[in-house]
Amino acid sequence: MILNADLHVHSKYSGATSKRMNLREMCECARKKGVQLLGTGDCFQEHWLEDIKALEESRGMFSYNGLNLVLTDEVEDTNRVHHLLLFPSIESAEEMRSELEPYSNTIRIDGRPRLALTGEKIAEMAEKHSVLIGPCHAFTPWTAMYAYFASISDCYKGMSDYVSFLELGLSADTDYADRIDELQRLTFLTNSDAHSPNPNRIAREFNRIEMMDLSFSSLADAIMRRNGCRIALNVGIPPQEGKYNESACIRCLKHYSLEEAISVKWRCSCGGLIKKGVADRVKELATYKEPEHPAHRPPYLHLIPLSEIIAKVLPEKEAFEEWNRLVEAFGNEINVLIDVRMDKIRAVARSEVADAIRSFRDGEIRIIPGGGGAYGRIEILRNKKGQKSIMDF
Repeated sequence: MILNADLHVHSKYSGATSKRMNLREMCECARKKGVQLLGTGDCFQEHWLEDIKALEESRGMFSYNGLNLVLTDEVEDTNRVHHLLLFPSIESAEEMRSELEPYSNTIRIDGRPRLALTGEKIAEMAEKHSVLIGPCHAFTPWTAMYAYFASISDCYKGMSDYVSFLELGLSADTDYADRIDELQRLTFLTNSDAHSPNPNRIAREFNRIEMMDLSFSSLADAIMRRNGCRIALNVGIPPQEGKYNESACIRCLKHYSLEEAISVKWRCSCGGLIKKGVADRVKELATYKEPEHPAHRPPYLHLIPLSEIIAKVLPEKEAFEEWNRLVEAFGNEINVLIDVRMDKIRAVARSEVADAIRSFRDGEIRIIPGGGGAYGRIEILRNKKGQKSIMDF
């Protein structure tokens, strides 16, 4: 079986997260996006875990209104590195939470708890409870493995071999990560890290997974690439659109090359701090000038959320109505962006929206990279009577 999966989101119990991130709204948006498997996020949080316990469960998977869920959480270690945890059962989550409680006074109340433990110690506990672990958004300049360490072994020490995956994050893709030799053995995950149930957040990045059946063991097999299971496709926004793709000032957002930033000691002319971009961090870490994709690496597909495409050509209220209309007509957003023939889309969509979708499919885009905490801008080049016009996002 083949599933689209977004394995990293947050509930309403995490900081800076929408109160609408409840089971009903997040699952409804995921279904409309075309995702069949969603990480619960925040499963150490006691109220959220009680909500999940009320759902129907089978072989480590939970069901809500036709959508499948798997227990996940994101934790922060003593070095400020974030780790994604995938749990095989309620029991494993509760047992690991109990073992972690002496190292965190917020683990039962904060959806994204801080732990007074290193990555190595967290991985030791994960292995003890058969929990999968890997670094979240590994390249970003905040709360990420490569922000504070130069290698997996520096972060996880003696538990490095237990780490089975790495989450790329919004500002990186396979071409970036596969320039680093130590990552060749790992499976890459592309997840949204969504903090709201809006259609431009949930499943803005996702994984297409080949599994033998709907179970945690089969999901683990896919991540470990065994028993005929695997990640068949990574899907995400173009990395240049990410908030930290290029090095830039976090105050005035002026962009700098790596050499320029070093020469001014990472302090902008406005006095603000220059945050190192993912592209420059990869350049520092790279083993290869060009990406060296191992045989097991799946293709990477760049997608722009349909809601962002529509919002350029229609007012906000009309854009949301058009998004819903297209999703209802063709089943989900992924179908609209990738699978449905353009003549069928033109029969349903408004003409300006159909033109924008066609331009995206034909690769008529240009990206002005993000940096310093500001998303990049995507320009879609659209043919009209033989001329190209530019729509700025």
